[in-house]
Amino acid sequence: MRQTSLSSVLPTSAAALALALTACQTPPLQPPAPVAGLEINIAHINDHHSNLEPHRDFELLLGGVPTRVEAGGFPRLTTLFRASAERPNLLKVHAGDAMTGTLYHTLYNGEADAALMNTVCFDAFELGNHEFDESDAGLQRFLDFLRNGQCGTAVLAANVAPAIGSPLAPRTPNDYLQPYLLKQLGAVTVGIIGIEVRGKTMNSSRPLPGTRFLDEVDTAQQTIDALRVGGIRHIILLTHQGYDADLAMAARLTDVDVIIGGDSHTLLGDFSAIGITASSGPYPTVARNRDGDPVCIGQAWEYAKLFGLLQVRFDERATVVGCSGEVTLPIGDDFRQKDGTGAFVAVDAAQRMRILAQLSGSGARVVAPDPIAQAELARYAGRLDDMKRQRIGIAGQSLCLVRVPGESTNRSSGVAGCEDANTLARGSDVAQAVAEAYRQASNLADIALQNGGGIRTPLRQGEITFSTAYTVLPYTNVLFELQLTGRQLVEALEDAVGNYLDRGGSDGSHPYAAGLRWQLDLSKPQGSRFSHVEVKRKGSDAWRAVEPDASYTVVTSDYLATGGDGYATLARVHQAGKSVNTYLNYTQTFVDYLLARGTVTRPAASEYSHQSVITREGKRLP
Repeated sequence: MRQTSLSSVLPTSAAALALALTACQTPPLQPPAPVAGLEINIAHINDHHSNLEPHRDFELLLGGVPTRVEAGGFPRLTTLFRASAERPNLLKVHAGDAMTGTLYHTLYNGEADAALMNTVCFDAFELGNHEFDESDAGLQRFLDFLRNGQCGTAVLAANVAPAIGSPLAPRTPNDYLQPYLLKQLGAVTVGIIGIEVRGKTMNSSRPLPGTRFLDEVDTAQQTIDALRVGGIRHIILLTHQGYDADLAMAARLTDVDVIIGGDSHTLLGDFSAIGITASSGPYPTVARNRDGDPVCIGQAWEYAKLFGLLQVRFDERATVVGCSGEVTLPIGDDFRQKDGTGAFVAVDAAQRMRILAQLSGSGARVVAPDPIAQAELARYAGRLDDMKRQRIGIAGQSLCLVRVPGESTNRSSGVAGCEDANTLARGSDVAQAVAEAYRQASNLADIALQNGGGIRTPLRQGEITFSTAYTVLPYTNVLFELQLTGRQLVEALEDAVGNYLDRGGSDGSHPYAAGLRWQLDLSKPQGSRFSHVEVKRKGSDAWRAVEPDASYTVVTSDYLATGGDGYATLARVHQAGKSVNTYLNYTQTFVDYLLARGTVTRPAASEYSHQSVITREGKRLP
């Protein structure tokens, strides 16, 4: 197989792209002849977020029995990629957000992620929004690590235009980023176009001001049109914008055949046989483009848990005639079930055989880690061990992770006690705990505010280590204290929800708070969704209605204080000089909170920020 990626100036129009296509290829790729019965296989992952090790206590429900097992981990994904190597016309792609999420990123700044990715040798990697968390220079550092291998992975982002002289474009716009990859599969050339989420990256990460982010749909169509002019008839979009955005984009584009996506951490496929029921749709999902032709859409969940393998069949007119495939949860064979005392212990040989039989057709599969990838991981794991082992507290019960109460995806799947967390009005237990940590760390704050997307994992019942804390809060934020009126406080809450309901932003903006509670109706128009907003002042045990003209001190991350995730009201307060940087590291604040408490549990029902929730569909949650 031969692959070619552009190193010319990033085109901004179909004509310019067509000119680049014909002028910059050496040797030129010939327009493909019609091929009957072409099949393309696409192996893919997304959003591994520096989760390189397996999830050691992942809980499945097998034959109605809770069963814990080691799940995922990058070396197991590498095994599945290698096992797919004999498939005809295979493409290996990563749909973004490789970095940020565990101590492997904190300590190695992308080096460990790149090393494990290079055990797969991806054909293409699409930038995720979190690739810009440490600005363009941090992304450049990661891409340099990726280049250290022999893979030659193309890094795609058709709608990202770094400024000349900046870290991502020291000499030309395509020094690091390419708009698309052309892949020769036998007699056929396939175009793979990268699309990065625009608003979320600009508002939720830290790209340089000079790095431009273009409209996703317009850029995709312009690039498709230019590739079609150049004779390319099979078009794949590799996106990082979320499952719903992929569905919406498919309907607006002509001549798109496949979309492999990331960003929304969406579980597709049927895993109900092993007790995982929060799927957002079938795998693959089949949509229709603007031409009325099928579009095959795939995504592979999150955190190195899932491997997607999509098969796409075309007719002689290069129209999709079939989408099929499977998503696999790779697991170990260390099955543990409860004994008479309630402790999880290894099952006996007979029960192990029964479990293996139950896994058939379930979506889970026993997979051995790839030895080369395992050796790479071991090189980086050693330096983390001492830090990771230090205990800082105990979770008396599992603190579940939810972004928006009522969301379809259960982000706490596999965590005992969190089986229905996404269906409950209270929302995120762990976000409540983090907000309380902020509030206690501040000497002045009446209220602590936390966005749901800033919390990355739930807290399992049991021991909490430094590693756990830095996985829950993996970023490098500090805490700010702001002075808000009651009116501005409610406006900030409305900003947070309006960010995803009205402005197409990330639902990671959804608010949680300590010292503040409300009733929320997501079916109402903007400005009227929050009611019965009450505050518990610093040093008081009484809940009082928020007074519009009263002044309140709010502690939150610098990210929200400066307007991240659509918190425009907080940004205006900050710009008006009504904020103070406490220089308290937000993760260390959470660590100190856990060390001081010893044991953390879910708060009393009266302390939850969400006192009642009606979904956007009008359903009242329990």
